[in-house]
Amino acid sequence: MKSVVKELWRDRLDVVFPRSCVHCGGLPEGGRLRHLCPACEKLLFVVGPPHCTTCGHPFFGETEVNRLCPHCEALAPVFGEGKTAILLKGPGRSLVHALKYHHGLHVLEDIAAIMAAAPGYVNYLVGAVLVPVPLHPRKQRERRFNQSLLLAECGVKASGGRARVEELLCRVLDTESQTHYDREARQKNLKNAFALASGAAINPAQRYLLVDDVFTTGSTLNACAAVLRRAGALNLDVVTFGHG
Repeated sequence: MKSVVKELWRDRLDVVFPRSCVHCGGLPEGGRLRHLCPACEKLLFVVGPPHCTTCGHPFFGETEVNRLCPHCEALAPVFGEGKTAILLKGPGRSLVHALKYHHGLHVLEDIAAIMAAAPGYVNYLVGAVLVPVPLHPRKQRERRFNQSLLLAECGVKASGGRARVEELLCRVLDTESQTHYDREARQKNLKNAFALASGAAINPAQRYLLVDDVFTTGSTLNACAAVLRRAGALNLDVVTFGHG
């Protein structure tokens, strides 16, 4: 009954505030997603095997199983494995940018649906504690939300509640944006940027999954993983929504 009421309310809202595709601006009708039209939905690059075991980037053509991509061979990850749902290109990039830069909280339901449909993604989440990469308080006040926390909550929804979120980290240095830095500069910029949150407790027997919106160089996730490792996290992996 609750879902029927929700659908009726959505239909009324769609009449008053017509939806548009976040990528092309067209009408998102007749597809599986509410904020991408069927044509743009087909352009999503949903990642499946084979893929890099460290960052989740797909391999193309024949490849060895459980192999690192060239990008990650120089990363020296502190975490174990990594997985991603989509490549950050085309409509996938538009979804992330709508959320991150345009306060597009409405796309979260589509993100959760994409997570649920990505091969192996839900199984990867099940049973884990999802730890969002934190924002500095100034940045969070400016943005009004932490997109990594929202994506972690999408992961819980996609898994049918078989994972949970714990905010175990805080950002203690207000670093510059990492967007235009290479890996070496990012690593230097992030040194001592993160710490264990006040009152946070690590269970060595628990599996932890660091959650971020996008895997770029892996530097941010690695810096966060180092804090959790020092605090006693033995079973530690990472997961992102996008890669690119």
